[in-house]
Amino acid sequence: MNEINNHAIDVENSTTTNWFRAAAPYIHAHRNSTFVIAIDGETVASESFDSLIHDLALLSSLGIRLVLAYGARPQIEQQCASHHIPVKYHQDLRVTDDASLKIAKSVIGRLRLEIEAKFSFSLPHTPMADARIRCTSGNLVTAQPVGIKDGVDLQHTGKVRRIDKQGIEQQLQQGNLVLLPPLGFSPTGEIFNLSAEAIATKTAIELNADKLIIIGKASPYLGRELTTKQATETLQQVPKQEQHTLSAAIEASSHGVQRVHLLDREIDGALLQELFSRDGAGTLVSPEPFETTRKANIDDVGGILELIRPLEENGTLVKRSLDLLEMEIEHFTVLERDGSIVGCAALYPYVQSNVAELACLAISLNYQDLGRGKRLLAAVEQQAKSAGLMSLYVLTTQTTHWFIEHGFVPAEINDLPVEKLQLYNYQRNSKVLKKAL
Repeated sequence: MNEINNHAIDVENSTTTNWFRAAAPYIHAHRNSTFVIAIDGETVASESFDSLIHDLALLSSLGIRLVLAYGARPQIEQQCASHHIPVKYHQDLRVTDDASLKIAKSVIGRLRLEIEAKFSFSLPHTPMADARIRCTSGNLVTAQPVGIKDGVDLQHTGKVRRIDKQGIEQQLQQGNLVLLPPLGFSPTGEIFNLSAEAIATKTAIELNADKLIIIGKASPYLGRELTTKQATETLQQVPKQEQHTLSAAIEASSHGVQRVHLLDREIDGALLQELFSRDGAGTLVSPEPFETTRKANIDDVGGILELIRPLEENGTLVKRSLDLLEMEIEHFTVLERDGSIVGCAALYPYVQSNVAELACLAISLNYQDLGRGKRLLAAVEQQAKSAGLMSLYVLTTQTTHWFIEHGFVPAEINDLPVEKLQLYNYQRNSKVLKKAL
């Protein structure tokens, strides 16, 4: 029994250690970053909201500057129903008459107090133990009326006119969490009911935030990653009620917010998974691809060594020293994912023979079978073509079938360029494959 318990402890310790090691780069990268987070009223009302508050407190403790915009649609609807006040919508916007506005102000004010209370909650033996999260709010959002749409007067429903960037920045610099209710104020003192997503989007753009995070009901029609262009092309394919969320992501991404994350409230810990793991738990919208293929530089040497070491140890790749890799780094192309090297390949041209050698093609074990090797091969082939070379050679001991599946054919050792033939390792006995370009 003791052996079983000790084994379980060892597994738990190993899992914890591996998680911290994997999360460490993100913890470091996110420190002093500004995240604007939008949560809808359904999330506020959900059973998982307390856990989300704990996760937000954790982010704050890690030095992340937080702006939180919250919605209140279902709460307002419930109160309107209990007071027999009709609820009307037009183009997914509430028609906020005088009676509805009175309800909205009461509900939104109550929710603000409840959220502030949750951030003040500090019981022992909970993630909030000894947490000191100072919330601040105020007249930080200037609004104007939406007006009349298709002949329908939306009355006290408004849209964001201006965000008090300086006021928010001052609070963030003091270490405070800024709480933005779905209300805005006009220069003439009028109050307007606003969308939490709209407030969060405009705030993220104005602050040039590192991230905009929208937590609600994630669409099953979206994948893990979309560029701004892909999101725009996808917009009309998602259900109408979910288009406004994707539209917010597109707007933020198009105006300088580099990362927009769409998370499902029903996934426990989705916020932490999205921020502290390489693959996340939601949909990422960004101006450029999350994963890019590029030429390697000297700063990539450590990442390449870490990637190829297991393949060198099992004999798949020839061992390369740090010095050799540094000298040959200009030959390498890397596949970078969120700042980490997950694939590499090297191209060695033999110009006099009009051929090139493909070497050190490697993909991280966690990212194989997803077409990344094919993508790297295509990048290297394009480099060889651009250099005017006619064919590509590869020497392999364990991946012959993969290369044959991608257009290579068996060749003879003597077919190698003279310079390469002189370096051929007969003890390793690698097979030679060739592909015409």
